[in-house]
Amino acid sequence: MLELNDIKKDYVSGSTTVSALKGINLRFRDCEFVSILGQSGCGKTTMLNIIGGLDKYTSGDLKINGVSTKNYKDRDWDFYRNNSIGFVFQSYNLIPHQTVLSNVELALTLSGVSKAERKKRAIEALEKVGLGEQIHKKPNQMSGGQMQRVAIARALVNNPDILLADEPTGALDTETSIQIMELLKEISKDRLIIMVTHNPELAKDYSTRIVRLLDGVITDDSDPYSLEDMEADIRAKEAAKAKTSEKKTKKSGKKQKTSMSFFTALSLSFNNLMTKKTRTILTAFAGSIGIIGIAMILSISNGIQLYIDRVQRDTLSSYPITLQAEAIDISSMVSSMTGNSDSEEHEDKSKIYSNDIMGDMINTMVKEVKSNNLSEFKKYIENGGSDIKSYVSDIQYSYDVPLNIYMKDTSNGVEQLNPSTMFDSIYGEGVTGTSSAMSSGMGMGMFSNSSVWNPVSYTHLRAHETDSYLVCRLLLEKKKTKNKNKKKKKNTNKKKKKTKTVGIFTAKQQHYYKIQPRTRK
Repeated sequence: MLELNDIKKDYVSGSTTVSALKGINLRFRDCEFVSILGQSGCGKTTMLNIIGGLDKYTSGDLKINGVSTKNYKDRDWDFYRNNSIGFVFQSYNLIPHQTVLSNVELALTLSGVSKAERKKRAIEALEKVGLGEQIHKKPNQMSGGQMQRVAIARALVNNPDILLADEPTGALDTETSIQIMELLKEISKDRLIIMVTHNPELAKDYSTRIVRLLDGVITDDSDPYSLEDMEADIRAKEAAKAKTSEKKTKKSGKKQKTSMSFFTALSLSFNNLMTKKTRTILTAFAGSIGIIGIAMILSISNGIQLYIDRVQRDTLSSYPITLQAEAIDISSMVSSMTGNSDSEEHEDKSKIYSNDIMGDMINTMVKEVKSNNLSEFKKYIENGGSDIKSYVSDIQYSYDVPLNIYMKDTSNGVEQLNPSTMFDSIYGEGVTGTSSAMSSGMGMGMFSNSSVWNPVSYTHLRAHETDSYLVCRLLLEKKKTKNKNKKKKKNTNKKKKKTKTVGIFTAKQQHYYKIQPRTRK
């Protein structure tokens, strides 16, 4: 039982609102043939779509068997359309590459009906409309009237309560239209049929009730269904229910599952692909080109990345990571030398202040010396507990042996020249290690490398007075003599010795030291 209470439908486009239905109040009996007449644009099709659940009303209420649809969700509307409504359209809407039987069966696929049951019910519906012998034909092999009969059979195969027909005879000739109307009149004996048409003669001859619309408002109803009559029919229906059981499972209160099985969907998809083989082959070929292209790009990109990683690993292996016992932050030293470090601001701008860059540099270098416990690190590597060997190709150890050089002249006490004790005298004891770290950080660790000094021995040190600075030059001298047995001539025209300068240091002092090594005998 269907009831429309003050149904309104508005279409909004920008700032414009068009009212298609303006408060429709209408009730329908369970079994009757209702024709809706009116001019084009009066709202006939809009009302039919709202009844069929294809469109939603703006306001009002649509009641189905006394149940309001205001709170219906999409799933509820799907169940309603699939089990309670059958559609017959003017354009038939048949699938051209499917047979007549397959077109009718298609309405049952969403109901989860088995294949055998679908075929049985589809054949019964086609026999009911007079097409029992043409079930294997395709739509393009049939006339317009026959295709409309197929559409009616498809609408009836689910045994719906309501059959909605939108201009079912609009594309048919007069004789065929009469045949379709006779068929619909026969069907209306056990269900509700609502038909929209522009032909008042057909409506008058075959319909049991005619409703006229004009500009979204009902202007005439040939057989209105009053509220009192509807309530009386409901009471009679309830009394009949108490005596007899319901035959239709969909009216038992338990909703049937609306779904298509996986194999049915797969079968339909395969049939659709096979009916258009050329398109399917071209689509598959284009898709395969895209997939192959993407795979090639990914493989080339991955190969190039692996090559870059290998070249990078091989290149960096020639520049090993060096860990030292003591290291210094060279950036702080450079910042101090360039004057970029924070300096004290002087308030008196009329005076000239000196900027002790060298002192700041040394202070910074002393503070930034970092110590590493290489002994524990070596134990960690060699005990086998780490997996560092899987990431390195070689591990080498080097040990610095300090070269201790003292003044030969001990009249003023023992004075050590290397390692220099200059920093100890300025900043206190314990800074000698810092100076060694500074030398190593500045790339002058050769002075503490014993391999440089092993081939020679040292005989004497000579000091020379200079103005205000000490310039230390470490010279490796090798005497070149033609005859070692001859005595050296003691004259002023001695041959010059070949020298090799290995390092230069400057510091604020008042002595000049020259170290002259001699070859071993």
